[in-house]
Amino acid sequence: MSERSIYKGPNMECTLRQDGIATLFLDHGTASVNKFDKDTLADLSKAVDAIKSTSDIKGLVIASRKDVFVVGADITEFKGYFASDPSVMTNWLRDTHKLFSDVEDLPYPTVTAINGVCLGGGMELALTTCYRVASTKAQVGLPETKLGIYPGWGGTIRLPRLIGADNAIEWIAGGGTNKPDAVLKVGALDAVVADDKLLESAYDLLGDSIKGKLNWESRRSEKINPLKIITPTEGVMVFESAKAFVGAKAGPHYPAPLEAIKAIQKHASKGREEASEIEIQGFVKLAQTPVADNLVTIFLSDQFNKKKTKGHAKAGNRVKTVGVLGAGIMGGGIAYQTASRGIPTVMKDINSAALELGLNEAGKLLNKQLERGKINSLQLSQVMGSITPALSYGEFGHLDLVIEAVVENENVKKSVYKDLENQISNDAIIASNTSTISITGLAKDLKRPENFCGIHFFNPVHRMPLVEIIKGEKSSDHAVNTAVSYALSIGKTPIVVNDCPGFLVNRVLFPYFFGFQQLLADGVDYRQIDKTMEKFGWPMGPAYLLDVVGIDTAVHAAGVMAKGFPDRMSNEGESAMTLMNSEKRLGQKNDKGFYSYIKDRKGRPKKTVDPQVEGLLQKIVKTKKEASDEEIIDRMMIPMINESIRCLEDNIVATPMEVDLGVLYGLGFPPFRGGVLKYAQDCGLEQVLEKTKKYENLGAAYKAPNMLEQLVAGKKDLYPKV
Repeated sequence: MSERSIYKGPNMECTLRQDGIATLFLDHGTASVNKFDKDTLADLSKAVDAIKSTSDIKGLVIASRKDVFVVGADITEFKGYFASDPSVMTNWLRDTHKLFSDVEDLPYPTVTAINGVCLGGGMELALTTCYRVASTKAQVGLPETKLGIYPGWGGTIRLPRLIGADNAIEWIAGGGTNKPDAVLKVGALDAVVADDKLLESAYDLLGDSIKGKLNWESRRSEKINPLKIITPTEGVMVFESAKAFVGAKAGPHYPAPLEAIKAIQKHASKGREEASEIEIQGFVKLAQTPVADNLVTIFLSDQFNKKKTKGHAKAGNRVKTVGVLGAGIMGGGIAYQTASRGIPTVMKDINSAALELGLNEAGKLLNKQLERGKINSLQLSQVMGSITPALSYGEFGHLDLVIEAVVENENVKKSVYKDLENQISNDAIIASNTSTISITGLAKDLKRPENFCGIHFFNPVHRMPLVEIIKGEKSSDHAVNTAVSYALSIGKTPIVVNDCPGFLVNRVLFPYFFGFQQLLADGVDYRQIDKTMEKFGWPMGPAYLLDVVGIDTAVHAAGVMAKGFPDRMSNEGESAMTLMNSEKRLGQKNDKGFYSYIKDRKGRPKKTVDPQVEGLLQKIVKTKKEASDEEIIDRMMIPMINESIRCLEDNIVATPMEVDLGVLYGLGFPPFRGGVLKYAQDCGLEQVLEKTKKYENLGAAYKAPNMLEQLVAGKKDLYPKV
């Protein structure tokens, strides 16, 4: 059937067939995916004007010529809007609302064909049409609350009217991505078909609408009129119960989910135009909050790091086979993570009991996946079958990468490498999972130090997203690039760091612990410190965190850090950590540390206050003083801020974005604060410098880095201004 083009722009084209069926194909001209940036929205406006002025159209399909539909709005443009006058953002939102309403008001049936990712603004466009058809490969959602905002182009209006308030609240407040069958079940899709049948099905649905077999006008009407709620009482129950549940789950630091519910409730009784204004005003209010600014900053930092690490991976080799040396809980976790991503793994240890422990760890993690319905029994068997236990190096000759995860002792590791190098190919990469020991030092006796680097996993391996890839003095770019390629292939977020004791994450963590121990030495209650830092936003306070890490592990790591940075990471005399270690209070390892632990019904350790600890800690108290919450936060955070800035000074990482991703993904730093350096910038670097002066009598950890003084003197920020 012949067709003609009625509009062609840089990011889309609209064609019209002889039978009156128009198709608007989205096809971003400069990106690999479709996204709603300023240029695309301007292009869409022109296309819609062309469509409205074409008299012989009987129906419209909106589709994509790329592998996705629309990934959402261009987040890189958000910072500019967020930093602008509220009237600028309000006008931008109103213009987009009008554009989307123009699509919704076309005087004939409309269908969206969703062929892949359809998120945020892409989903909001799809909601404007009468019907939606998706391929089985589609992923649909409104993830805006994860950025500290809510859908601002009509999503809070159209979705509740289409699928009901309760379902829409779950979607919008949760911010998750949904599979097609689940979306079809609640009514946000009208059909799910095979990918190669998508356009055909969309045209069939449109044809039925044109012929009057479907009441498309009724479908449109329900989206532009007030929300249908059976009774006012039912409405109150839906919204108030949702606010209570979501508010408790999101917590006080993340207002967007709760504000989304309030907006839906407020405009439920309104028609589309009034509802639009309510949505817009609520969006503008949220967008002006520090939380939105910080969550968008994290998103952009993550995109920056992904681009950087993809460049590394492209230059490296694809890892097809992996060996893991050391089959404890960490080794078993690495083997599980690797094998579960389809990479055959050999796990070696010197005794069968250790191998059994590693295999049990992998099996335990897989059984949890099975219980949750994430995998089936066949997949479980396949993953376990791809982990080969070994007591010798017989299987190591063909491996691409070997990860050493033996005891955290430099001499032991070096002795392992001496044997290992003779058992693997000359091209194989060796990587240490050490958390603190210098990669340069570990490589000194290697025959091929250029093939050696660090791959530092965080515990538990299957949950923690971060992997530090450490480049020693003699590590080749090829070794580092291959390590990055491997980390990406197993679903981790790698950050490339240069070598130093503790690398990035532990280097900035131990000054935080130093601040904690200084407070304890001043007689401040560890429980007060924990509560204060948890109110600050940390998932657990420092005492609780040390119990989880393991006091003995922390003491060993602290010794390495003190050796590397004696001026600011060593304690005079006995510290709280060494005291607890000498008393065999190791934390959750033996159910007693700063707290005592008992198992709950699910076998998880539950902390309780141990009355013995308060008296025990009196042994290291040097002075007795009261400390306000503000002083506790300052004395905990200033050493961490200072050391993070020193990591930039020393070129451990190149950018503040990478520092902040490290503490966010490796330590659980509160995301609503944006990261340790973003937090410092939001506090004001001049104010941070003043606080370093206030507390510098406490030791070198509190002394301002040169870089901080230079930034303040030059009136510059750590993060570039928008």
